Amino acid sequence: MTVPAPGSEPRQTTAIDAIAEQWVSTLVDLDPDVAIWIGLPGRLDEFGDLSPAGHARHSDEAKKVIAQLDATEATDDVDWVTKTDLRSTLSLELESAAAGLWKRDLNVIASPAQGIRDTFDLMPHATADDWSTIARRLANLPGAVDGYIETLRLGISDGSVPARRQVREVADQVSKHAAANGFFFEFTEGAAATDGPLPDSLRTDLRSGAEASAEAYGKLAAFLQQELEPAATETDGVGRELYALQSRQFLGATIDLDETYEWGVEELARMVEEQTRVASEISPGASVEEAIAILDADPSRRLVGTEALREWMQQTSDRAVAELSVSSFDIPEPVRRIECMIAPTREGGIYYTSPSDDFSRPGRMWWSVPEGVTEFNTWREKTTVFHEGVPGHHLQLGQAVYNRAKLNTWRRQLAGTSGHAEGWALYAERLMEELGYLDDPGDRLGMLDGQRMRAARVVLDIGVHLGKPRPDGGGPWTADYALEFMGKNVNMDDAFVRFEVNRYLGWPGQAPSYKVGQRIWEQIRDAAQASQGVAFDIKEFHRRALDLGGVGLDTLKAAMVSPSVSPRP
Repeated sequence: MTVPAPGSEPRQTTAIDAIAEQWVSTLVDLDPDVAIWIGLPGRLDEFGDLSPAGHARHSDEAKKVIAQLDATEATDDVDWVTKTDLRSTLSLELESAAAGLWKRDLNVIASPAQGIRDTFDLMPHATADDWSTIARRLANLPGAVDGYIETLRLGISDGSVPARRQVREVADQVSKHAAANGFFFEFTEGAAATDGPLPDSLRTDLRSGAEASAEAYGKLAAFLQQELEPAATETDGVGRELYALQSRQFLGATIDLDETYEWGVEELARMVEEQTRVASEISPGASVEEAIAILDADPSRRLVGTEALREWMQQTSDRAVAELSVSSFDIPEPVRRIECMIAPTREGGIYYTSPSDDFSRPGRMWWSVPEGVTEFNTWREKTTVFHEGVPGHHLQLGQAVYNRAKLNTWRRQLAGTSGHAEGWALYAERLMEELGYLDDPGDRLGMLDGQRMRAARVVLDIGVHLGKPRPDGGGPWTADYALEFMGKNVNMDDAFVRFEVNRYLGWPGQAPSYKVGQRIWEQIRDAAQASQGVAFDIKEFHRRALDLGGVGLDTLKAAMVSPSVSPRP
């Protein structure tokens, strides 16, 4: 497959491109959050229909696109990738809809309970007009919550309900947003514009919108506590059938779950062994725990306050961009800008949001600092900056956005899977080790700490959802054992471990997609190297891979290993 270099002449729009572009327009119409996410014009003051009728419309539109794709021939390899991946994505969405997953869509990190609020972080808020749009969106928020409750009620009547543990945790989250000191009031009271003072009438609208939104979240909390929790299941694991479906969604590939579980056990042991070797470099004969204590006590590796954390993230990112642009990657000018941010939420976690399609909003790395946490250790987090920034998510997703000469909007902004994106980010961490950016034993131990966590959750996630035997021989996996197991394999406080385990229990298949995705990325690279022999060029491999944009991992394998991915008669 021949991939044009960035900046080459734009390819002529094909019938397949037109179908993909129309699907983006349909998604923006179905869900204005999509327009906010990718920076396109849209009804930014509205929400998508989260009711059963809204889900039905989405499925109907997806079926139409599949029919159009089936009736249209791919004209080149770029078309083949678009057709293959878009059809696979939509087919999986329809399988999930048929399985009723939308009626039980509630978990602690990535469900409408969080998403309704999350998009406010990405909305423009520089001018009075921006804040006016936000005020109208706040006023419309109760309708979105009502639609979501209607869907969850249908799940109760059908017996398609989430686990009780998830309901309790999410009820606590949304109750905080409903409080007088919650997000909506803090967000609107801090409103300020660059084009002058906000009119009193707009401030009144913002206050009214905050009150309506907080009341709606209070209504959601009451529904969760009074209706959904009593109907929810005590069982955390979803079983093999649903787990296999969700694993395919997060990877864009089908894997042998039992073989992957055993590989995860072996990979975890390998990470522990590697950590032990590095601990001895920090202090001869030291255990991993002793090495960690030494690093944590080192004031040169400690940051105090969120602003110091943000500045360090930005400086580390800027240095990586500047140096890697010269040595290892061809980074386009717009992609060289990344903003490091402290998130307005306090749930914990670090995440990345892509640039808008015109780069007016840059790619951003967000750190959601838990309440009360004021100190941070750089040795733990340097690899995280590479994971979220360059050469991780920012390079991967930013380069896709930049590559408009070849990729339609769906390929640039919306396509891809967690396994593709997170697998690349873990691959990037190891690459930075190879390039010498983690030569410091403390920084390398931090990278291994993260890799160990990702290996552990392959074992945990598959183990608990499939009810597999525990590695210690103590019977089948349970939530309590998952908490104990994770606590032994990460060096994080109890609150973080608890949140992480709850995340895995409520979001089946997502957590393993990181490490499994890394494994598949490495397998694809090794296969390409074996196929090409002495002609293999790792820099060219990376360019070709990133120029594809987001794809499922099966599509990536076909595109990167085969001389041509186009079907032949």
